[in-house]
Amino acid sequence: MHEEIQRVAQVEPPVERAKAAIALMGDYQGRVTELSRIRREAIEEAAASGMSQSEIAALLGVSRGRVGQLAAQGPPPERAFFGTDLMTVSLGGKYEAGKETGEAGEVVTREDFGNFEHLRKLLSTLKLDAQYEVIPPTGIVNLNRDNHVVICGPRLSPIIAQVLEGDDHLRFQKDRAWHLVDLKNQEAHRSPMDESGEAGDVGYLARLPRLDGKGTFIYIAGIHAIGANGVVHYLENHLAELYREVRTHRFSTLISCRYDPKTLEVLESKRVSPIYRHEG
Repeated sequence: MHEEIQRVAQVEPPVERAKAAIALMGDYQGRVTELSRIRREAIEEAAASGMSQSEIAALLGVSRGRVGQLAAQGPPPERAFFGTDLMTVSLGGKYEAGKETGEAGEVVTREDFGNFEHLRKLLSTLKLDAQYEVIPPTGIVNLNRDNHVVICGPRLSPIIAQVLEGDDHLRFQKDRAWHLVDLKNQEAHRSPMDESGEAGDVGYLARLPRLDGKGTFIYIAGIHAIGANGVVHYLENHLAELYREVRTHRFSTLISCRYDPKTLEVLESKRVSPIYRHEG
């Protein structure tokens, strides 16, 4: 730490020195935020194991009241489900309808942009900022990044389709229509939109490996675009319990949802498959 500060202090142009100091302060603040999350989680785990606040206080060398303060400070433990810094949400892009490919811009669906807004609000409660990017219609996306969420169906990205083949538990498949299959019990999960015309869908939620083998990313997709909204709705309402179950390990599961066909607002979401833990 001392060397980093000395390096900044030795920057000659004053404005560049100020910029370097601001950048380093931001880095340190990010570390402080994550350490406060780790501290809060550790205190909560100690309390859950049966230790009293007085016992925890004695071992930490602080007052009982201070333990209560520390347990309430910092972001909630489930922040780690997503990441530790600025989150990037990659949204699958399509060419604008009705235009030639060379003239059409890259756009995202109303549902996917709504997903980003919901995720951004959820992440803000975890003291995480978020930005979005549009995956070009070629489907090329850089998966080798930390703090990354991808919302893009395998039909739009061959890279994503390739990564999904590594899931030995759940899979997108197509016969008369696209659907999701639980490979463990050969149960097909089809969209109510395709089967009965009802306002519902099924989505896939997972933490999958990066291509470089140096980490993971959160992946969200629906049979239809609205299915991803159902997954985000589930995260908004069940993140803490999901984090307790999977922490930051690799997993996959399926989420069904019902929505208002006029507003596209998700009314209900629930898990419809086991939470499958992936090895490694």
